[in-house]
Amino acid sequence: MRRMIPLSRPDITEEDIEEVVEVLKSGRLSLGDHTRKFGEVVAQYVGAKYGWPVSSGTAALHLILESLDVKEGDIVLVPSFTFIASVNVILMKKAIPVFVDVDRRTLNVSSETLEDAIKRCLKGFKQGDVHIKGVPGFFMAVDVFGHPLDWDGVLEVCSRYGITVIEDSCEALGSEYKGKKTGTFGVAGAFAFYPNKQITTGEGGVVVTDSEQIFTLVKSMSNQGRGEDEKWLYHVRFGYNYRIDEMSAALGLSQMERIDRILEKRSEAADRYSKMLKDLPWVQVPVVEEYVTRMSWFVYVIRLNGPDRDRVMKYMEEKGVQVRNYFHPVHLQPFYEKTFGNMRGLLPVTEEESKKTLALPFFTNISPKEQERVVEILEEAVERVG
Repeated sequence: MRRMIPLSRPDITEEDIEEVVEVLKSGRLSLGDHTRKFGEVVAQYVGAKYGWPVSSGTAALHLILESLDVKEGDIVLVPSFTFIASVNVILMKKAIPVFVDVDRRTLNVSSETLEDAIKRCLKGFKQGDVHIKGVPGFFMAVDVFGHPLDWDGVLEVCSRYGITVIEDSCEALGSEYKGKKTGTFGVAGAFAFYPNKQITTGEGGVVVTDSEQIFTLVKSMSNQGRGEDEKWLYHVRFGYNYRIDEMSAALGLSQMERIDRILEKRSEAADRYSKMLKDLPWVQVPVVEEYVTRMSWFVYVIRLNGPDRDRVMKYMEEKGVQVRNYFHPVHLQPFYEKTFGNMRGLLPVTEEESKKTLALPFFTNISPKEQERVVEILEEAVERVG
């Protein structure tokens, strides 16, 4: 029997393991130098002044909203074609997520779809059963699958309407838009390091920003609101236990030492898939726009035009190839339908394209033979059940 080809697999080296073991031997397992250094290394890599590690990408996004004092009832623009955490953190602040449709090519929010959503808010409209009217204050921008937004246009729209940008780059560490790295286009950016990401800390995230105030607040609130002097058991504001542990930070530091090679290997794997798939008329391979000067591949998601995606997925799984749909729109998730009512038809491109998406096995050290097997089973699935 063939071994299952997994959807993802973390790249853990002996050096990574040794770094974590050294921390375990040290006895300092939290709030040590590795935490501070990891934040600094990520910030330096992306070109931000400050970086602070936290327990997850979700925690990073939540703390950014907290630092900006997002209030109950504030309107926050956000794509529905994203991981659910991008939206959940908005509800954690009792703000109102207003869902924005995406561009059909990149599956990112475009300046046009963003402005359309803004105009709907200003005019007033119903999102499900909820009537929304007002000036949006924030935009939760998502660099989906690692592909940067077309930032020039997006920032022009946000500037014109006075909208503050938070950048959810949890999937995009190392991607560049016209030579500038993602995570640095808003007032603050967030990265995440779950095991399927470009680098991993097991669980964990980092907030990056050029704002000393945001950095100070994020650092404090991630540690139960402890004051800037870090006085023992002295808390100056409301906070959370969003700390990252020293073992995770050490793993992140070790992985960052080879981040460029990791991104190169993932790019090579993506190129191999694209070459293997380019002549299949029912496959739409991922688009990388010209303004992307470096693509940091998080996942490799194709779209099936014609074949029954769900039947193809089931067949591939049965043949030992793990695949998934990416993403199921947030506005169609059961909890959000319960909260806002029926929103079907709200985002036509998101709803149509999400039905076609198929994430193929993709990770740093995937072999050409594994990829050939994936494509072989994909073709077989379409021929037999698609």
